[in-house]
Amino acid sequence: MNQAIAEPDTTAREPAFLDVGEGATHRRIAVRARNGKPPGLFWLGGFNSDMRGTKALALDAWAAEHGRACVRFDYSGHGESGGTFAEGTIGRWLEEAVAVFEQYCSGPQVVIGSSMGGWIALLLAREIRRRGIASASLAGLVLIAPAPDFTEALMWKGFPADVREEIMTRGVWHRPSQYGDPYPITRALIEEGRNHLLLGSAIEVGCPVRILQGAQDPDVPWQHAFALAQRLPSEDVVLTMIQDGDHRLSRPQDIARIMAAVAEIG
Repeated sequence: MNQAIAEPDTTAREPAFLDVGEGATHRRIAVRARNGKPPGLFWLGGFNSDMRGTKALALDAWAAEHGRACVRFDYSGHGESGGTFAEGTIGRWLEEAVAVFEQYCSGPQVVIGSSMGGWIALLLAREIRRRGIASASLAGLVLIAPAPDFTEALMWKGFPADVREEIMTRGVWHRPSQYGDPYPITRALIEEGRNHLLLGSAIEVGCPVRILQGAQDPDVPWQHAFALAQRLPSEDVVLTMIQDGDHRLSRPQDIARIMAAVAEIG
């Protein structure tokens, strides 16, 4: 789920900031919004990634080339947003995604979610239906190595006993990462994540879904993508398996596949 924070933002635009939460939960969320025609593009990044990663910048460049609206943001504790990463939970980051979507998006949107962003995208779709958000709608979802339920299915269930004990007793364990420095896995992240599990029942999103998954992904196994596809409605759901693809799917040929999926939706 952890992804490399990549190159500098070539757009050189200063972000806008959106205030989310009040009092002790207040945080400032950095947003970059590009005006353009619909359907707009809405980017949801991965765990410990940010909106200046390779895929996010490629999406913004594609939007600029095609005159499309595009919204990117950093979750709290990520990138240019305020807050502390260790305070983050799925519910907290979902709240921020909903707030940015409502504030910056109008009309139909293609939501592109990478890794944890795929989980947030599915939860966002549910929140749009629950809240009856009318200002913006879903044209479709493009999910890149999606990781719904990862805190439970891919973390907690796979952790050895000593790691679980450290998380429960100390409240945090620092997980080594091939992408950079070790990062904290907190008890709050694990326990709060259980409020948002999706794979135990049907997932109604109400729009087309395109899933891109690398068969060589060490973080989110391809079987996880299959489990998700089986929970989605059968109509207009396409799972593309990239045999030599890794978790990041940031090579030029991967980026081309992602953009083709976005273009196919509209």
